[in-house]
Amino acid sequence: MKKSRFTETQIVKAIQDHEAGRKAEEICRELGVTTASFYKWRQRYGGMQVSDVKRMKE
Repeated sequence: MKKSRFTETQIVKAIQDHEAGRKAEEICRELGVTTASFYKWRQRYGGMQVSDVKRMKE
């Protein structure tokens, strides 16, 4: 499987920005990803905190 350019921590931070009110298109443009990728991330990592991701890695 191809390694992602973004760490799980960066992905969770982007999702939290979206939940705080930023538009998904704006975040995607900034990161250089498609909106489909962003919504896939949101489906997988939605509702998680950075500490949850670190715990999941271990």
